[in-house]
Amino acid sequence: LSAAAPRTAADHTCRFHRRDKHRKMNSVGGSRMVTPTEIRLKRAEKALDIAFDDGSRFVLPAEYLRVESPSAEVQGHGPGQKVTVAGRRHVGILRVEPVGNYAVRIVFDDLHDTGIYGWDHLHRLGVEQEARWAAYLAELAAKGLSRDPPPRRGA
Repeated sequence: LSAAAPRTAADHTCRFHRRDKHRKMNSVGGSRMVTPTEIRLKRAEKALDIAFDDGSRFVLPAEYLRVESPSAEVQGHGPGQKVTVAGRRHVGILRVEPVGNYAVRIVFDDLHDTGIYGWDHLHRLGVEQEARWAAYLAELAAKGLSRDPPPRRGA
């Protein structure tokens, strides 16, 4: 795993190079695990632009990544415990930190930093983005919640 130097103050790019010559296999069904070839933090757009070794590329908004965080705070500790995270329309990403050769930790500007985003999870978020986002919006509406943060007291 190697990270390239930042290209600009607004964008930060990490390039990931495979050290082994053998393709890693997923333990579920024996399918090949995808790995990123590039992760670019697009600060102005509040998004991650991720290219994978299978040729796919996704631009994942910070708000989407935050509300789909793999952390226990969001996902809960068991089936059916996922929390609906509201009020994150304007959330940004402060930094992206490598975690071994298998994931990144995303630090958001609301100071959430406990989710470890594995390569398969990030790829799945890209593939399922449209359906997951629609389900999230429907869940917010059903619970009377909003993407907008609550108004500040005294404002």
